[in-house]
Amino acid sequence: MNRFTTPWGELELARFPEDPRETLRAWDAADEYLLRHLAGADQDGAAGAAGTVVVLGDRWGALTTALAARRAVQITDSYLGRRATAANLARNGVDPAAVTLLTTQDAPPERIDLLLVRVPKSLALLEDQLHRLAPAVHPGTTVIGTGMVKEIHTSTLALFERILGPTRTSLAEKKARLIFCTPECTPERERDRGANPWPHGYRLPTGIGAVSGRPVTNHAGTFCAEKLDIGTRFLLQHLPERRGPERVVDLGCGNGVVGTAAALGNPEAEVLFIDESYQAVASAEATHRANVPAGKAEYLVGDGLAEVPDGSVDLVLNNPPFHSHQATTDATAWRMFTGARRALRPGGELWVVGNRHLGYHVKLRRLFGNCAVVASNPKFVVLRAVRR
Repeated sequence: MNRFTTPWGELELARFPEDPRETLRAWDAADEYLLRHLAGADQDGAAGAAGTVVVLGDRWGALTTALAARRAVQITDSYLGRRATAANLARNGVDPAAVTLLTTQDAPPERIDLLLVRVPKSLALLEDQLHRLAPAVHPGTTVIGTGMVKEIHTSTLALFERILGPTRTSLAEKKARLIFCTPECTPERERDRGANPWPHGYRLPTGIGAVSGRPVTNHAGTFCAEKLDIGTRFLLQHLPERRGPERVVDLGCGNGVVGTAAALGNPEAEVLFIDESYQAVASAEATHRANVPAGKAEYLVGDGLAEVPDGSVDLVLNNPPFHSHQATTDATAWRMFTGARRALRPGGELWVVGNRHLGYHVKLRRLFGNCAVVASNPKFVVLRAVRR
């Protein structure tokens, strides 16, 4: 846990789940820059506290916690970010009722007077959310984005410009930058904005087993929403052939193609789709229902297998991420692997696909006491570990 100095006081902040060994902070220079600007704007009367304040994409709750006195509304796609915000509010003595925590799948406020946007990694998610929020923005709305210089591109500014109105950027400070957008609420702007293209879908390629040629639904921000990624393709080509009633988990499900393939391959299976992204789980549900309308399934937004009972699962299928925002880390994969070992029944199996260089076989042997290579190519490896 670290102390974050804001213009209005000092806060204790941590990421979620909290790890005493964690060296990454729950904020960065982009958050600091935005809050300093708001404090100066308050003094100048340019961005006063009156009205509805919406914080979009706050990663670990630093902005929402700092602006709790303004009764901010947070909109996030991240379950972990939402949990971090709730925990940070609590550790700083903020009444939970002081803020509203919404997901990217929830209906946004009807009116927004101050819109603060932490630029997401996914340009598609930014496009989708600006489209969703545009009807609530009015000519008097103050719109400010923030991000590190490497996160803000010409395409980022073009989205603000096309969907909301004229856009400019600040000078960089500590490798962070602000975006200033002046909303234009005119028929011409609405025409130029066009319709929200999300969610959208595509058909899967051939040669990948039971889901070959099947339709996939993708909400904005879902991993590889434009086309099937090569790692998932490799896993689909080597899924186990199983029969009979069993409980299968598509862990880190993304758009749900792996769990859907398992359901098509074994109609008696009950599939649990899990992801920490609200957009991903909505995509997985739509994909599964379109392809297996009578299938047995559950859809869970959560922290991996944390809410799944011990020894209740027969098979876990996993393509773990190895990035957390801009940081490369195996922490998420390790939590997924340890959660799988706990949730699997004796004899249950974890199947993992990953880049060869990540060395997942070492972790799995340490955790399960065994690990077999199911398939490999020059880039990827499919591994199987069995709960003894």
